[in-house]
Amino acid sequence: MTEQFDCALLSFPNEADWPSDAPGRYAQGRLQVQLLSSELITPRVCEVQQLRALAMPARRFDVCVLAITYANLSLMRRRLAAAQSVFRTPIFAMVGDFRAAALQDLLRLGVCDFLTAPLDLEVLRVRTHMLKRHALATASEHQVTEPLLQGYATLDSMALGTDHQAIENHLCATILHQDGATLGAYAAAVATHFASSKASFQSLKATVIGRFEQAYIRAALAHSQGNITMAARAAQKHRRAFWALMQKHNINADTFRSASVPDCTS
Repeated sequence: MTEQFDCALLSFPNEADWPSDAPGRYAQGRLQVQLLSSELITPRVCEVQQLRALAMPARRFDVCVLAITYANLSLMRRRLAAAQSVFRTPIFAMVGDFRAAALQDLLRLGVCDFLTAPLDLEVLRVRTHMLKRHALATASEHQVTEPLLQGYATLDSMALGTDHQAIENHLCATILHQDGATLGAYAAAVATHFASSKASFQSLKATVIGRFEQAYIRAALAHSQGNITMAARAAQKHRRAFWALMQKHNINADTFRSASVPDCTS
Protein backbone atom coordinates (compact mmCIF):
# COMPACT_ATOMS: atom_id res chain seq x y z
CA MET A 1 0.00 0.00 0.00
CA THR A 2 1.34 3.43 -0.97
CA GLU A 3 2.05 5.66 2.01
CA GLN A 4 0.31 9.01 2.12
CA PHE A 5 1.62 11.95 4.13
CA ASP A 6 -0.07 15.10 5.38
CA CYS A 7 2.09 18.20 5.66
CA ALA A 8 1.19 21.56 7.22
CA LEU A 9 2.79 24.80 6.05
CA LEU A 10 2.77 26.95 9.19
CA SER A 11 1.67 30.51 8.53
CA PHE A 12 1.57 33.56 10.80
CA PRO A 13 -0.23 36.92 10.55
CA ASN A 14 1.46 39.63 8.52
CA GLU A 15 4.21 37.26 7.36
CA ALA A 16 4.18 36.51 3.63
CA ASP A 17 5.85 33.12 3.78
CA TRP A 18 3.99 30.72 1.43
CA PRO A 19 2.67 31.21 -2.14
CA SER A 20 -1.10 30.94 -2.47
CA ASP A 21 -0.85 27.91 -4.78
CA ALA A 22 1.31 25.85 -2.38
CA PRO A 23 -1.52 23.84 -0.75
CA GLY A 24 -2.69 20.81 -2.73
CA ARG A 25 -2.00 17.16 -3.53
CA TYR A 26 1.31 16.12 -5.02
CA ALA A 27 3.24 12.99 -6.07
CA GLN A 28 0.12 11.24 -7.35
CA GLY A 29 -1.71 11.98 -4.13
CA ARG A 30 1.00 10.62 -1.84
CA LEU A 31 1.65 14.06 -0.34
CA GLN A 32 -1.10 16.42 0.79
CA VAL A 33 -0.03 19.94 1.67
CA GLN A 34 -2.27 22.27 3.66
CA LEU A 35 -1.88 25.74 5.12
CA LEU A 36 -2.16 25.95 8.90
CA SER A 37 -2.52 29.56 9.96
CA SER A 38 -2.35 30.71 13.58
CA GLU A 39 -4.46 33.72 12.60
CA LEU A 40 -7.46 31.50 11.80
CA ILE A 41 -7.17 29.52 15.05
CA THR A 42 -6.04 31.99 17.71
CA PRO A 43 -6.15 35.56 16.38
CA ARG A 44 -5.45 37.24 19.75
CA VAL A 45 -2.40 35.22 20.85
CA CYS A 46 0.84 37.21 21.10
CA GLU A 47 3.29 36.51 18.29
CA VAL A 48 5.78 34.59 20.47
CA GLN A 49 3.06 32.13 21.56
CA GLN A 50 1.58 31.60 18.08
CA LEU A 51 3.52 28.40 17.33
CA ARG A 52 2.60 26.99 20.74
CA ALA A 53 -1.07 27.71 19.99
CA LEU A 54 -0.80 25.55 16.86
CA ALA A 55 0.44 22.49 18.78
CA MET A 56 -2.93 20.77 19.06
CA PRO A 57 -4.25 21.32 15.48
CA ALA A 58 -0.81 20.35 14.16
CA ARG A 59 -1.07 16.85 15.63
CA ARG A 60 -3.16 15.60 12.72
CA PHE A 61 -0.23 16.16 10.37
CA ASP A 62 2.84 13.99 9.80
CA VAL A 63 5.15 17.01 9.63
CA CYS A 64 4.99 20.80 9.75
CA VAL A 65 7.18 23.20 7.80
CA LEU A 66 8.38 26.59 9.06
CA ALA A 67 9.74 29.19 6.65
CA ILE A 68 12.68 30.78 8.46
CA THR A 69 14.60 33.73 7.06
CA TYR A 70 17.21 36.09 8.44
CA ALA A 71 14.42 38.63 8.93
CA ASN A 72 12.32 36.40 11.20
CA LEU A 73 15.06 34.20 12.69
CA SER A 74 15.01 35.84 16.14
CA LEU A 75 11.22 35.64 16.39
CA MET A 76 11.17 32.03 15.19
CA ARG A 77 13.71 31.11 17.84
CA ARG A 78 11.47 32.55 20.53
CA ARG A 79 8.41 30.82 19.05
CA LEU A 80 10.21 27.48 19.02
CA ALA A 81 11.42 27.95 22.60
CA ALA A 82 7.89 28.76 23.78
CA ALA A 83 6.42 25.75 21.96
CA GLN A 84 9.15 23.21 22.68
CA SER A 85 7.44 21.52 25.64
CA VAL A 86 4.08 21.01 23.88
CA PHE A 87 4.67 20.82 20.11
CA ARG A 88 4.71 17.11 19.23
CA THR A 89 4.55 17.17 15.43
CA PRO A 90 8.00 17.04 13.77
CA ILE A 91 9.07 20.41 12.39
CA PHE A 92 11.04 20.90 9.19
CA ALA A 93 12.62 24.33 8.74
CA MET A 94 12.88 25.77 5.23
CA VAL A 95 15.96 27.96 5.42
CA GLY A 96 18.28 29.94 3.23
CA ASP A 97 22.06 30.08 3.42
CA PHE A 98 22.31 30.01 7.21
CA ARG A 99 25.53 29.52 9.12
CA ALA A 100 26.12 26.27 11.00
CA ALA A 101 25.68 27.97 14.40
CA ALA A 102 22.19 29.17 13.46
CA LEU A 103 21.19 25.72 12.22
CA GLN A 104 22.52 24.09 15.38
CA ASP A 105 20.53 26.53 17.49
CA LEU A 106 17.34 25.65 15.61
CA LEU A 107 18.01 21.94 16.15
CA ARG A 108 18.32 22.54 19.88
CA LEU A 109 15.00 24.35 19.85
CA GLY A 110 13.14 21.42 18.31
CA VAL A 111 13.61 21.53 14.53
CA CYS A 112 14.24 17.96 13.33
CA ASP A 113 15.33 18.57 9.70
CA PHE A 114 16.04 21.30 7.16
CA LEU A 115 14.78 22.02 3.67
CA THR A 116 16.28 24.51 1.26
CA ALA A 117 14.31 27.36 -0.26
CA PRO A 118 12.39 27.35 -2.48
CA LEU A 119 10.42 24.37 -1.18
CA ASP A 120 10.90 21.18 -3.20
CA LEU A 121 7.78 19.07 -2.62
CA GLU A 122 9.38 15.79 -3.72
CA VAL A 123 12.21 16.34 -1.26
CA LEU A 124 9.59 17.08 1.40
CA ARG A 125 7.83 13.78 0.63
CA VAL A 126 11.06 11.76 0.77
CA ARG A 127 12.20 13.42 4.01
CA THR A 128 8.79 12.79 5.60
CA HIS A 129 8.94 9.14 4.52
CA MET A 130 12.41 8.78 6.07
CA LEU A 131 11.26 10.47 9.27
CA LYS A 132 8.30 8.11 9.65
CA ARG A 133 10.50 5.05 9.08
CA HIS A 134 12.94 6.29 11.72
CA ALA A 135 10.09 6.92 14.17
CA LEU A 136 8.79 3.37 13.69
CA ALA A 137 12.27 1.92 14.22
CA THR A 138 12.74 3.99 17.38
CA ALA A 139 9.33 2.98 18.71
CA SER A 140 10.20 -0.70 18.32
CA GLU A 141 13.19 -0.22 20.62
CA HIS A 142 10.81 0.73 23.44
CA GLN A 143 8.07 -1.78 22.75
CA VAL A 144 8.53 -3.32 26.22
CA THR A 145 8.68 -0.06 28.16
CA GLU A 146 6.01 1.99 26.40
CA PRO A 147 2.99 -0.20 27.30
CA LEU A 148 4.03 0.20 30.93
CA LEU A 149 4.07 3.98 30.55
CA GLN A 150 0.45 3.95 29.40
CA GLY A 151 -0.71 2.16 32.53
CA TYR A 152 0.80 4.37 35.23
CA ALA A 153 -2.53 5.76 36.37
CA THR A 154 -3.66 2.32 37.57
CA LEU A 155 -0.36 1.05 38.99
CA ASP A 156 -0.15 0.27 42.70
CA SER A 157 2.83 -0.49 44.95
CA MET A 158 2.93 -4.13 43.83
CA ALA A 159 2.55 -3.36 40.12
CA LEU A 160 5.68 -1.21 40.04
CA GLY A 161 7.73 -4.20 41.15
CA THR A 162 11.19 -4.74 39.74
CA ASP A 163 10.42 -2.70 36.60
CA HIS A 164 10.27 0.51 38.63
CA GLN A 165 13.93 1.49 38.17
CA ALA A 166 13.98 0.64 34.46
CA ILE A 167 10.86 2.71 33.85
CA GLU A 168 12.22 5.62 35.87
CA ASN A 169 15.52 5.52 33.98
CA HIS A 170 13.63 5.61 30.67
CA LEU A 171 11.50 8.55 31.82
CA CYS A 172 14.54 10.49 33.00
CA ALA A 173 16.29 9.91 29.67
CA THR A 174 13.25 11.07 27.66
CA ILE A 175 11.73 13.59 30.07
CA LEU A 176 11.78 16.49 27.59
CA HIS A 177 9.62 14.47 25.22
CA GLN A 178 7.04 13.24 27.77
CA ASP A 179 3.66 14.94 28.15
CA GLY A 180 2.10 16.09 31.43
CA ALA A 181 -0.35 13.19 31.56
CA THR A 182 2.40 10.56 31.43
CA LEU A 183 4.54 12.28 34.07
CA GLY A 184 1.53 12.93 36.30
CA ALA A 185 0.38 9.33 36.11
CA TYR A 186 3.85 8.07 36.91
CA ALA A 187 4.10 10.45 39.88
CA ALA A 188 0.78 9.08 41.15
CA ALA A 189 2.04 5.52 40.82
CA VAL A 190 5.27 6.32 42.67
CA ALA A 191 3.30 8.11 45.40
CA THR A 192 1.19 4.98 45.86
CA HIS A 193 4.36 2.91 45.99
CA PHE A 194 5.88 5.19 48.65
CA ALA A 195 2.70 5.42 50.73
CA SER A 196 3.60 2.23 52.59
CA SER A 197 6.89 3.79 53.70
CA LYS A 198 7.35 5.06 57.25
CA ALA A 199 8.83 8.31 55.98
CA SER A 200 6.78 11.49 56.19
CA PHE A 201 4.67 12.89 53.36
CA GLN A 202 6.87 15.98 53.16
CA SER A 203 10.16 14.08 52.88
CA LEU A 204 8.85 11.69 50.23
CA LYS A 205 7.33 14.58 48.25
CA ALA A 206 10.72 16.30 48.34
CA THR A 207 12.37 13.09 47.09
CA VAL A 208 10.04 12.77 44.10
CA ILE A 209 10.32 16.47 43.21
CA GLY A 210 14.09 16.31 43.57
CA ARG A 211 14.29 13.39 41.13
CA PHE A 212 12.18 15.28 38.62
CA GLU A 213 14.26 18.44 38.96
CA GLN A 214 17.55 16.58 38.49
CA ALA A 215 16.30 14.64 35.47
CA TYR A 216 14.81 17.73 33.83
CA ILE A 217 17.84 19.99 34.43
CA ARG A 218 20.24 17.32 33.16
CA ALA A 219 18.11 16.64 30.07
CA ALA A 220 17.75 20.36 29.31
CA LEU A 221 21.50 20.92 29.60
CA ALA A 222 22.23 17.88 27.45
CA HIS A 223 19.79 19.18 24.82
CA SER A 224 21.50 22.60 24.80
CA GLN A 225 25.01 21.09 25.02
CA GLY A 226 25.68 22.84 28.31
CA ASN A 227 24.41 26.28 27.27
CA ILE A 228 22.71 27.44 30.49
CA THR A 229 20.95 30.42 28.93
CA MET A 230 19.47 28.32 26.17
CA ALA A 231 18.44 25.53 28.56
CA ALA A 232 16.72 28.02 30.87
CA ARG A 233 14.93 29.61 27.92
CA ALA A 234 13.68 26.23 26.73
CA ALA A 235 12.49 25.42 30.27
CA GLN A 236 10.77 28.83 30.43
CA LYS A 237 12.60 29.65 33.65
CA HIS A 238 14.68 32.68 34.55
CA ARG A 239 18.39 31.96 34.14
CA ARG A 240 19.04 32.66 37.85
CA ALA A 241 16.30 30.23 38.91
CA PHE A 242 17.67 27.59 36.54
CA TRP A 243 21.18 28.18 37.90
CA ALA A 244 19.85 27.85 41.48
CA LEU A 245 18.44 24.40 40.63
CA MET A 246 21.79 23.40 39.16
CA GLN A 247 23.50 24.47 42.40
CA LYS A 248 20.88 22.68 44.50
CA HIS A 249 21.54 19.37 42.75
CA ASN A 250 25.28 19.94 42.21
CA ILE A 251 24.97 19.80 38.41
CA ASN A 252 27.89 21.18 36.39
CA ALA A 253 27.13 22.46 32.89
CA ASP A 254 30.69 21.65 31.77
CA THR A 255 29.74 17.98 31.77
CA PHE A 256 27.33 18.59 28.89
CA ARG A 257 29.45 20.94 26.82
CA SER A 258 31.01 19.96 23.53
CA ALA A 259 34.45 21.26 22.66
CA SER A 260 33.07 22.37 19.29
CA VAL A 261 30.39 24.60 20.80
CA PRO A 262 31.46 28.02 22.09
CA ASP A 263 30.40 28.96 25.63
CA CYS A 264 27.93 31.84 25.41
CA THR A 265 26.79 31.76 29.04
CA SER A 266 29.58 33.59 30.83
